Amino acid sequence: MIKEITKISFPLLVLLFLLNACKSNLIYTDSVTMPEKTWDLSNIVNFSAPVTDTTITSDIYFTIRTGSDYPFRNIFLFVTTLSPDGKTMTDTLEYYLADEKGNWFGKGSGDVHELDLPFRSNIYFPLKGNYDFKIRHGMRTDGLKGIYDFGIRIQKFKR
Repeated sequence: MIKEITKISFPLLVLLFLLNACKSNLIYTDSVTMPEKTWDLSNIVNFSAPVTDTTITSDIYFTIRTGSDYPFRNIFLFVTTLSPDGKTMTDTLEYYLADEKGNWFGKGSGDVHELDLPFRSNIYFPLKGNYDFKIRHGMRTDGLKGIYDFGIRIQKFKR
């Protein structure tokens, strides 16, 4: 009887340990749902990530969920980062969401596709406090249809 319980308990404990280890790499995550699945040019997406550990390096990803009604295969983003000491840095980024034939990158089923967009890798946050990220799309249309939601994920750097 004890052998049977051990056989069942050990794999369960290993699974719980692995799930907890994966979760512990996550520093911050958040997302914003776009009204009517449309990202208006005036809609600046804001995230405020609290940083408490300045001894580790991190990876930052944006996550975008699009529908098959998204009319482009790429997206331009303007990203402004504000550090706790008030310094700002602005980046202009282009990401491809689909190949030349219209095959979507990332994962998805049916009409919805999700893609992680790498923003920064192996970065060091030198100060404790909130790092603010302000993101707006840089496409040449005001109402960018087919954007379901947009998010950010900061995790410990993976070697």
